[in-house]
Parts: sequence; C-alpha cells; structure tokens
Amino acid sequence: MFKNIFTNFRGNIFGGITAGIVALPLALAFGVQSGLGPSAGLYGAIMIGFFASLFGGTNTQISGPTAPMTAVSMVVIAGIIAANNGSVEEALPYILLVFLLAGLFQIVLGVLGLGRYIKYIPYPVVSGFMTAIGVIILITQILPMLGYYTVDDKDYISQFKPQAEEVLLDKILQEEAGEGILVLEDFEETVRRAKRINAADIDAEAMILAKTAGSGVLGATKLIPRAFQNIKLLELGLALATIFIIFGFKRITTKVPSTLVALLVVSAAAYFLKWDYKPISEIPSGFPGLNLDMFANFEFGQISPYIFTALTLSFLGAIDSLLTSVVADNMTKTKHNPNQELIGQGIGNSIASLFGGLPGAGATIRTVVNINSGGTTKLSGMIAAVVLLLITLVLAPVASQIPAAVLAGILITVGIGVMDYKGLKAIPKMPRSEVIIMLVVLVLSVFWNLVYAVGIGLVLASLIFMKKIGDASAKRSKIVQLSNSDELVLHWKDEANFPQKLKEEVFIKRLDGPLFFGNTNDFQELAKSIPETATHLIIRMGKVPYIDQSGLYALEDLMLRLFKSEVKVILVNLQKQPRVMMENIDIIPDLIPEKRILKNFKEVMVYINNNVEDVV
Repeated sequence: MFKNIFTNFRGNIFGGITAGIVALPLALAFGVQSGLGPSAGLYGAIMIGFFASLFGGTNTQISGPTAPMTAVSMVVIAGIIAANNGSVEEALPYILLVFLLAGLFQIVLGVLGLGRYIKYIPYPVVSGFMTAIGVIILITQILPMLGYYTVDDKDYISQFKPQAEEVLLDKILQEEAGEGILVLEDFEETVRRAKRINAADIDAEAMILAKTAGSGVLGATKLIPRAFQNIKLLELGLALATIFIIFGFKRITTKVPSTLVALLVVSAAAYFLKWDYKPISEIPSGFPGLNLDMFANFEFGQISPYIFTALTLSFLGAIDSLLTSVVADNMTKTKHNPNQELIGQGIGNSIASLFGGLPGAGATIRTVVNINSGGTTKLSGMIAAVVLLLITLVLAPVASQIPAAVLAGILITVGIGVMDYKGLKAIPKMPRSEVIIMLVVLVLSVFWNLVYAVGIGLVLASLIFMKKIGDASAKRSKIVQLSNSDELVLHWKDEANFPQKLKEEVFIKRLDGPLFFGNTNDFQELAKSIPETATHLIIRMGKVPYIDQSGLYALEDLMLRLFKSEVKVILVNLQKQPRVMMENIDIIPDLIPEKRILKNFKEVMVYINNNVEDVV
C-alpha cells in the first residue's frame, strides 16, 4: 500500500504545496457554510487530506470538505442544533458522532468490497443531486453576499419574542415533569421558576428561533426581501469583486489558482484600507484538540434518528470520492483500488470527527491541480494536509480577518461550477422517465431534504428500470404452437425439424431474460394461453440467468397447474441459479423429474421421439 510513496519527491512536494494552497479558501468557505465555523473546514481538510491519502487507494487524490458533503452536513448540523435548544455547544457531540458513524460506515463498505458497486448509482439521480447542491449554495449565499445576517437584524428577531416566551415556559414544564413535579399540585413552583425568565433569556431564545427560521433554502428565500432592504454595498462589492477575479483571472492563466488570488487580493484590500467589513469567525491557533465529549453520557436514542443520515453521508462521500478517482485514473493512466479508497476515506472522516472537522471526500479540482503540478504518489496528498496545518498553526490570526463576503463570493463560484450542465442541456433528448427522476431529485433536494430526495430518486430509478426490464423480458418471452412456422426465427431454428405430427400437441415457452417480480404478472398471463389440448410444454431456460422469489413462486404455480392437467414439462438448458432455487422448494424433482431436464434441443428431440410419439 505504501510502495514507492517517496518516488518523484520533487513533483510530490510541488503538487502537495499547490493543492494545499488551493484547498485553503475552500476549506474556510465550507466551514462557514456548514454552520460550525471556518476552523471545522480547516480541521476536516487537514485530517481527511492526510489520512485518506495515507490509507486510500488512489495515489494522487486530494481529499477534504466538498460542496455535496458540506451541503448534507449543513442539514445534519441544523437539525441537531434545533433539537438541542439551538445550542451549538450542546449539539456538537451529537453532530460529530454522526460524522464519526459516516466514516465508520465507509470503512465497512470498503471492507465488504462494495466499492465496485457505487458505479451503479443512476446518472439522473447524481445529476439532479449535483444541480441541487449548486442551487442550494447559490440561494443560501445571497444573504451574506448582500451583507445580511439574521443575528444583526433586531427587528426580525423581535418577531420571535412571543414564541421564545412559550418555548422557555415549555422548557420549565419539561424540567418539572422530569423532576416529578405536577403543575396542578405545585403551581407556585411553576410561577416561581417562570419569574426567573428575564429579557436577556427571551432575547437569546428569540435569536435561536430566528436563526433556525432563516436557515436553509426556504428560510433564505423568505429573508431575501429583507436583505435587499438592508443591503450593505461594501459587502456586496467585496463578494462581486471576488467572483469577478475568480472567473476573470482564469482567462489570464490557470497556473495560479484564481480562487486563491481572489482571496488574497480582496482580503488584503479590505484589511489594509481599513474598510468596515464583517470578518469570518475567529480561527483558533495551535494544533486542533480532540473532541471526546461525544462518548460522554452517550444515549443511542438521541442519535438513532440520524443513523440513516450518517449512512447516506457515507454513500455520498463514497460516490464523490470514487468519481474523482476515475478522473485521476484518466489523467495518470493508472488504476485505483475502490475498496481501499473507501477504507482510506472512512479512516480520514472518522479521525476528522474526533478533531471537530467536517466530513469530506475526494475533491476533483484539488486532485487535478495536484496532478498538473507534478503529484504522483500518496505523499502529495499528505504534504497538502501538512501545508494546511502549518497555515493553521502560524497564520490563524491573519486568516480570521478574511471578510465573510469574500467566502460568500467563493462559494457562489463553487455553486455555479458544481451544477451538472451536461445533464440539464440533455433534458430535451433524455427519456421522459429519466427527466422525471432528475427533476424530482432536484426539486426535493432544494426545497425539502437532500437525504430523502436521493432515497426517493433511487427508488424511482429502480422501479422504472425494473418495469423496463420486465416489459422487455415479457415482450421477448412467448408461448407458441410448433405448427406455427412463422415463429421459427433464426434464434430458434433448431425447432424447425420437429416431427410434424406432434406439432399440434406440443407447445413451447421461450423465456428471454430474468424471471423476477417485475415481470411475474406477464409470465402468469402468458401461461394462461396454454390450451387444454397440450400434452407437453417445453420451456427454454437458456436465456434466464436469474430467478427471484417472486418469479420462483410464479413458476411453481404454473408447474402445479400443469401437473394437475397432466401436462408434462420439459426444461431445456436450465442454468445454475434457477436450478438451485427450484430444487430448494422441490419443483425439482417433485414436479419436474431429472429425466425431463435436458441440456439442449437435440436432447429434447431424442426425448420426444422416445417418449411422446407413441402417445399420439
């Protein structure tokens, strides 16, 4: 796994340093977007970047927080904070525990060898999800781009004071219920506790409610009119300048990352010209400390609602990483190990959670920068992480002065870039069913829930796929009378020499494709077309590689009906999996004896000549 890690030392040094510098503004921006602050983005980039490179299966991959992972993490964070009285401090252990579970799930996926199956995620689901991520980032960043922050809008917060009083009173009742105090029996105690609530408590609770109401796409959409009414031109100017430099500098050269240039130029101008801008929250200096509070007073009931979310986060990280691995393979003409990559990503995300970092995945842009700068081995990714760590240790106070509007501008360019324009342009040419899947995932992700949207998209895609396969199998599967010469098509020409005098009594069922729950109804309807005059039914099974339980019982019903009607069934070219399934419930040999299970149609001819001719 660590073979030749130190080859091309010079190239890996340059690749790692460049990738680390490119990762800095994105790590800060994703940390701010998540709601945990810029330090969470930095710590995630450091830990995931180092350990995913060390233990992963893609030599040139650079890992860290990405747009899709941050968008889902943002939903997780907001939900857990809301469930913990709006307190980040109270919610943090549970948030990090979800991130830890996501990393552990990725390790399990890799150990079980499921990495190779990630590629079967339908494209419409991925396309709708990625476009939704872009839309979410764009809408949620409009407010900071305009210089609007909920915590600064006193008029808006005051609207939540009546609700805040109700919430505080409800908390008192919950406390008393936990202590076994009944309000009707000790009303004076309730009044005494209620009198402790002061204006500061109400203001604090109102702020929490206002922040919760203004979070997400729907919350941001409702607040956009207020933002325009309270627009701060300086913040808007900083964000627009950042966007202009990022897109404009690429036209001059791509050797220097335009995102980094925008960050440095706009931030330096705002700082040295002493403009009155809003900086990002303070980044702690020094090595990040362990957050082990998640293991103290752990109660499974408080984290169980987020198990599915953690699993979804792990799958998303797996898809994100392996897609980037494919890009790296195409650029370097190498082959990654998908299962080892999942293990590495899982280890990186697990360790990042212990240090309070955001979860992440393989980052395409940073990986491409690393390769173009000379990176060829795992060492380049590890060096990129070390570069970020050194910046954190030495320049944290300086980085804390970066304008929040600059990071909003960076995120807007990320949102624009992450959308799947290829899929959007192909909508007029795509099958209607795939367009519906993509749009359902897109709309539900933006306006409802990212996690559930992906699940619904996968279910829809699976159902549509199974219907198409079932329809195709049913269309190709036929029951015909052998006297019908028109049915002796090229694929079944071995039936042409069948004895003429038997063609009125012997029927044949040609199955083409798997027999599964998607086509059992058609199979049963097809079976009803067998006339009462039939004495034998030949079922050609050579094109049936698989039977599921629904198909098996449908087949059993047919066999029982034919057995009672004294119609003898002959199976031709029965494959291994269908045979095992049929033996498990005794279709073989109770309903179909071994002598009527034949390898090919030549054996059928021999059997017919020896056993049927005398009957007619």
